[in-house]
Amino acid sequence: MAWLIGVLVFAGLLVAWFASMYNGLVNLRNRFKNAFAQIDVQLKRRHDLIPNLVETAKAFMAHERETLEAVITARNSAAGALQRAAADPGNAKAMQGLSSAEAGLSGVLGRLFALAEAYPDLKSNQNMMQLSEELSTTENKIAFARQAYNDAVMRYNNKCEMVPSNIVANMFGFQRAEFFEVELEAEREPVKVQF
Repeated sequence: MAWLIGVLVFAGLLVAWFASMYNGLVNLRNRFKNAFAQIDVQLKRRHDLIPNLVETAKAFMAHERETLEAVITARNSAAGALQRAAADPGNAKAMQGLSSAEAGLSGVLGRLFALAEAYPDLKSNQNMMQLSEELSTTENKIAFARQAYNDAVMRYNNKCEMVPSNIVANMFGFQRAEFFEVELEAEREPVKVQF
């Protein structure tokens, strides 16, 4: 009888241990998904500001049509990549696509702001100054949200890879999550907005 009680206690402890590991992995996975949702909010805000910025610049930069179109194209590409990544933040290809699209958008925005320096009326336009300030603030919020996301991914990935939780992770199909990294060294800094 004591032997049976010992086996049942051991089995109960084993089940509790597995449940604890599983729940810990679910908790960390939900945390990194929530952290991505914060990036999602800021990137959507960034994407919403860009058409207003282009419309304001369009009146002053009539012969810079190619740059303005490049900004809109890059914005649309980034918005599409954001939708794919938001659907599954754990998908490595979606996160890499988002990183790449956002790097492209930052590059063309940098070109837009560099060209805008040549237009004094645009630099002094109140609407352009306000949009630029909002974009700059949003860029800072994106950087903070990206850091929080990457921290959450690191905790989750560590749990998926460390013994003994890696046993439970492998049993239940928990996959490594992808960091939201900036691809180009020049893109590691937020877009500089100066008017």
